[in-house]
Amino acid sequence: QNAFSELLKPISEQIQAVQNFREKNRGSKLFNHLSAVSESIPALGWVAMAPKPGPYVKEMTDAAMFYTNRILKEYKDVDKKQVDWVKAYLSIWTELQAYIKEYHTTGLTWSKTGPVATAGAKAAPAPPAGLAPPPPGPPPPPAPVSSSSDDSASRSALFAQINRGEGITSGLRHVSDDMKTHKNPALKNQGGPVRSGPKPFTAPKPACNANPSPKAPPLLELEGKKWRVENQENATNLVISDTELKQVAYVFKCTNSTLQIKGKINSITLDNCKKLGLVFDDVVGIVEIINSRDVKVQVMGKVPTISINKTDGCHVYLSKSSLDCEIVSAKSSEMNVLIPTEGGDFTEFPVPEQFKTVWNGQKLVTTVTEIAG
Repeated sequence: QNAFSELLKPISEQIQAVQNFREKNRGSKLFNHLSAVSESIPALGWVAMAPKPGPYVKEMTDAAMFYTNRILKEYKDVDKKQVDWVKAYLSIWTELQAYIKEYHTTGLTWSKTGPVATAGAKAAPAPPAGLAPPPPGPPPPPAPVSSSSDDSASRSALFAQINRGEGITSGLRHVSDDMKTHKNPALKNQGGPVRSGPKPFTAPKPACNANPSPKAPPLLELEGKKWRVENQENATNLVISDTELKQVAYVFKCTNSTLQIKGKINSITLDNCKKLGLVFDDVVGIVEIINSRDVKVQVMGKVPTISINKTDGCHVYLSKSSLDCEIVSAKSSEMNVLIPTEGGDFTEFPVPEQFKTVWNGQKLVTTVTEIAG
């Protein structure tokens, strides 16, 4: 593990150098370009991100797309070279994800016959076996091979115990009724009256579906005046461009994807989406976010109302022309509204989640409760 850390040190230093360069050039006309690179360059650390290196690179790519979308908006009809740069740069990470998926799906795969990686000329050779993950957190499905035989033996024994399932309780000592405090209150109150407590609560077991329904196919089509975007997974370049004022968009069960809607449209609805990024120009009606999780919505033009309902994790990026937008929320958490600044950055403001209601003698009065953390 120490040798591996030394091997990664040059990459870490270069990533830091890229990020420092961006911070030192905030006044640059190409600040969006620098930010796109700075926000995504940590993806080079995927080699240390077991067991999900691919999703980690995807997350870094999404961070870059916030700035590349701004570049596209600025240079779309002005400088084709900038547009080509965006496509070329994003393709780096797209191809890297494909490479990881093919060769290193759950983490870096080490060759048993290739050359031995060393941290330096005098350093001891790094073990060719897989690297053990840090102790915290649940272990990944395949037990990693440790460089220490003792660690490997103890970890294998632990996994064997866990994999016994319900059999793991077979070695526990039976506790009779006279040893249970709820069966024998005299253990707590010597000489006190014997009382029978309520039956302990047990959660009902979920019904097991022996025949799960087949996975629905991804969909992006115009049906009448409704754009249907459904069941999209890991789709980073979904675009709806041929829009009309009377059209609506309905986005359903899309995961790890980004969608851009160009032009002016009547309304947009996100339903049961997870880790979805939405960028749109103008909406004359309402943008609704329902039953979703970890979504990011960026307004490039104007929108009068955004509704957030039964959603956990929602970031709304407003444009300067949409600051009068009304945001209505219910049964939701982790909501943030980001307001643009003069320098091109955003200032984040959390949406209240907790309220206090009191009776003033005539009616109920509800106010926001601020929790001191």
